[in-house]
Amino acid sequence: MRWRSFVAVGDSFTEGMDDAYPDGTYRGWADLVATRLAAEAGPDFRYANLAIRGRLFPRVVDEQVPAALAMKPDLISFAAGGNDILRRTFDPDSLLARFDDVVGQLRSGGADVILFRFADVMARLPGQRLVAPRVELLNRAVGETAERHGAILVDLYADDTYLNPMLWSTDRLHLSSAGHRRVAAQVLTALGVGCDEDWLLVPERPLPKPWLTARTDDLRWATRHLAPWLKRRLTGRSSGDTVTAKRPTLTPLTD
Repeated sequence: MRWRSFVAVGDSFTEGMDDAYPDGTYRGWADLVATRLAAEAGPDFRYANLAIRGRLFPRVVDEQVPAALAMKPDLISFAAGGNDILRRTFDPDSLLARFDDVVGQLRSGGADVILFRFADVMARLPGQRLVAPRVELLNRAVGETAERHGAILVDLYADDTYLNPMLWSTDRLHLSSAGHRRVAAQVLTALGVGCDEDWLLVPERPLPKPWLTARTDDLRWATRHLAPWLKRRLTGRSSGDTVTAKRPTLTPLTD
């Protein structure tokens, strides 16, 4: 096994929302990948997950990237920018230029780096006309950056399976447990490591709902999820303001 340490960097996607452990913390694809890599590498394998929900790209870069570099891991995952494309202040030129620079830094220390082209989440969310082109722009740049720096690309956008709503949580923005398992399987495949084939199993897609039922669901979603998100935007708050990284240091998985 070539990797004996793994650091995950990013936002809620990497923290593991909404794949909950019994104690209310989140597992997610990165924990699943770390568990599989540890099984291959043995008890000396170490894992850190610095990701925090709601983090915008600049904070991920300023806070998590230096910490990850200081740990000198063999493998780093970097997924950031998804929250930025939902903001009115999104500056694609600045973000994409810095994205390339960050990946260059991560690779310069000798670590293998995992990058992601984001799955199409906008099919179930408002604002698709505005945000979808931003997603395409970011995904295209991620692919180009991966090729330029020799990073490992996991292309979730090319997988139409993510159009199945059963791979997403009730908030329509974060992955469900089944979604995280599928991402973990795709990451491990990209790394050339075997995984549990059940992780690739997809729940049966639900039948279309009657119009009135669907609109009732939309209203319930807007009340429970969209309204609180808009309130945080208006007040300058983030869902991660009081959250700290769940694994801030490189430690064995038994710790």
